[in-house]
Amino acid sequence: MRGQTTLFCCLATFSLSAFSVAHAESGLASYYGYGKAGKGSELTCAHRTRPFGSVLRVSYGSRSIQCRVNDRGPFIRGRIVDLSVPAARALGMMSAGVVRVSVE
Repeated sequence: MRGQTTLFCCLATFSLSAFSVAHAESGLASYYGYGKAGKGSELTCAHRTRPFGSVLRVSYGSRSIQCRVNDRGPFIRGRIVDLSVPAARALGMMSAGVVRVSVE
């Protein structure tokens, strides 16, 4: 019985790690202005496929934030996520405008 439990745990761990790797992506991120996001301080983002309300970890350089998906986009080739101004500021990408990030 112990062998079956160990095998199950190993398979479950492998499945979860494969799932998280399959949903990791890297590409370009931009940010959208206050007109679209309001003037709040929420760390939010737009993503083409992730469910509304899901939380993404976006990393740029040595910084990493968690932001909530509340919109669809970006619709520009090569970009994978649009960040709210507060999220872009937290990542330190305001002066660059468009940067390469990883999203999990």
